[in-house]
Amino acid sequence: MRIAVEGCGHGALEEIYEAMAETERRNDFKFDLLLVCGDFQAVRNQQDLNCMAVPQKYRTMNSFHKYYSGQLIAPILTIFIGGNHEASNHLWELYHGGWVAPNIFFLGYSGAITVGGVRIAGLSGIYKSMHYRQGHWEHPPYDQSSMRSAYHVREYEVWKLGMMTGHVDIFLSHDWPRGITRHGDEKRLLRTKRFLEEEVRNNVLGNPYTTPLIDKLKPSYWFAAHLHTKFAAVYEHKDTDKCTKFLSLDKCLPNRDFLQAIHIETAESAAGEDLSSSLRYDPEWLAIMR
Repeated sequence: MRIAVEGCGHGALEEIYEAMAETERRNDFKFDLLLVCGDFQAVRNQQDLNCMAVPQKYRTMNSFHKYYSGQLIAPILTIFIGGNHEASNHLWELYHGGWVAPNIFFLGYSGAITVGGVRIAGLSGIYKSMHYRQGHWEHPPYDQSSMRSAYHVREYEVWKLGMMTGHVDIFLSHDWPRGITRHGDEKRLLRTKRFLEEEVRNNVLGNPYTTPLIDKLKPSYWFAAHLHTKFAAVYEHKDTDKCTKFLSLDKCLPNRDFLQAIHIETAESAAGEDLSSSLRYDPEWLAIMR
């Protein structure tokens, strides 16, 4: 299965699909699946736009509403998690995940599915210590505070993911697991993102509670976004021969590293199954949710 991974979506769906099509033309292959690591911005209308926490200059409809209305159809199965610039009201309607438009699926505040035999798990939002151990008390009408706290990661989402067993092929998060920079070219990262230096030095960059998930789940790949830069790391698991390949990507802009292609062999893909119709809920995840 050929999978395209996008960093921050920022509502640029048409541009992302165009970039994928260009990649396909240049390399003479076809993608089977697109994964978006947050800031998808599934904005249907003005009400959704008013519930999205972004500076006024970025408060635009972009193109998702065209896919929601049926004016356009996503050319490929698209799966996304939430970030910190989302229509909080819309994603709360689909807390457990679900279809936001034909061929576009939200993984939920936390969730796990399989597509063509590839097991994908993910966690929406970003970490803020003040809200981590709270419940979700936010409700419409959202104010400037609640539309932001709505996308802050809660402890029980991480706990549910930590209950999973068996192999996870791909894990998606918006912000980074804390300490992941130590497993990659940290010096290069700080040359391009100098404002991160203090957080990296004090080891406060990212979510401290997703780092144990790497050790527990040992996913083959962990993809993230949020910091608008490409950063790769290899997290080696102690006392095993396994490692997790971590990659964070940029947002969709010219001359930026926002898209990555990976290839995963599965029995389903080898058998020629129609991957666009092979999205299935993960049975173990359903048991955890029950």
